[in-house]
Amino acid sequence: MGKFFSEGLVETDLSVLNKTSLFNKDLAPTKINQRTWGTYNIASLWIGMSVCITTYMLASGLIAGGMNWWQALMTIALGNIIVLIPMILNAHAGTKYGIPFPVLARASFGTLGSNVPALLRAIVACGWFGIQTWIGGQALNSLISILIPEWSVWNLGSAAGFIIFWAVNVYFIVKGMESIKRLEALGAPFLLIVGIALLIWAYVRGGGWGPMLSQPSKFQNVEEFWKFFIPALTGMVGYWATLSLNIPDFSRFAKNQKAQMLGQAIGLPPTMVLYSFIGVAVTSATVVIFGEAIWDPVTLLTKFQNPIIVIISLAALMVATLTTNIAANVVSPANDFANLYPQKITFVRGGLMTAVLGILIMPWKLLSDYSAYIFGWLVGYSSFLGPIAGILICDYFLIKKKKLIVIDLYRRNGEYEYRNGFNVKAIYSLAAGIFVALIGLLIPDVKFLYDYAWFVGFAVSFTIYFLFMKKNTADLSAL
Repeated sequence: MGKFFSEGLVETDLSVLNKTSLFNKDLAPTKINQRTWGTYNIASLWIGMSVCITTYMLASGLIAGGMNWWQALMTIALGNIIVLIPMILNAHAGTKYGIPFPVLARASFGTLGSNVPALLRAIVACGWFGIQTWIGGQALNSLISILIPEWSVWNLGSAAGFIIFWAVNVYFIVKGMESIKRLEALGAPFLLIVGIALLIWAYVRGGGWGPMLSQPSKFQNVEEFWKFFIPALTGMVGYWATLSLNIPDFSRFAKNQKAQMLGQAIGLPPTMVLYSFIGVAVTSATVVIFGEAIWDPVTLLTKFQNPIIVIISLAALMVATLTTNIAANVVSPANDFANLYPQKITFVRGGLMTAVLGILIMPWKLLSDYSAYIFGWLVGYSSFLGPIAGILICDYFLIKKKKLIVIDLYRRNGEYEYRNGFNVKAIYSLAAGIFVALIGLLIPDVKFLYDYAWFVGFAVSFTIYFLFMKKNTADLSAL
């Protein structure tokens, strides 16, 4: 572990890369003097991204699905500890070489083949962008309904709130990341305050911790629990499976490996568990107070009697959702789309593509209930992202031994050209992992493969890729 921590940083001469065809300033490797993020900065990044509405809904969805409070928290904690491992491993190359995710993918998938995992990751990010925008839009719709009562009877109020909030997101995308820095500093604290306020309200109205946390599990036996727990755990891993791939987009600004490792370990699992506890406790209290589990905090806030409290809370939710959306769901797909055509697609253009696709994915259907959110959305896309993570980690640590030729990552006909820009072994491995993970949807007898989609896809693609590439290395050695 000491050697892993002390891994030296590599700086690449950008004047050399300027002449290559797969380079633009948004995909450029960072210089040493740009790698200024320490442990605190990276931990703060994760705290800011973890304290969000979808984290709350993740926890409350487990309660609505039948878990009691400690079963839900255990599931969330375990999922986040598991996903922290690929998060730290994939971050290594970003910190060492200063390269973003789509450029790292060129080492294993090929200079053109990297577009396959980049686009799969980008499409998922577009879905998340749509989800966050829909949540913010519903908060805006509720806020306008309070201020203008006539608005509430308009059938298109929800859709209008969504479009208005979407336009606000697009404004900040066009203005660039610098324009949202001040809002980012306020977003997470706002949401934390709202969460704590909800917890206090639930404690008082629910009659204390006893009634709040005494809601029993709805599962009649161990078999029923495991049937729900396994896909739920996969969903928890799937929640951050996106960032576990594109973490190099952020870790390329880290001072050293120790900073990225400790920052993520400190910032991710503890924050997810603590903020999830608010979701768990408040949702449990709604069963006592209202007789039903209300898993959507926007819906819950509208039940408050004091309009001032509701207005302030909804405004806070919108600000926090906006900042989380830009940081977590625009940076990565914008880079991924730029990787398609580096000479023409800039960060802003990639961000606008993300915004448009975020509507087309129809996020209102993904948030129709907790089952569609956790078992449909989170588990479903994890079957695509798990295999990518397996290939990236296998290639970088076992095949490349953490040694990359950076200049060849940005040009054709170099070390990572493979066959016309595609490493077909990586493509075949990816397809195999996805196929095995998804076959459980078609064949009921092997449904467990889908329930474990991220894990199954990771293991299958990792193993097949390793065998393919080792055989290739052995064949070359024999020549």
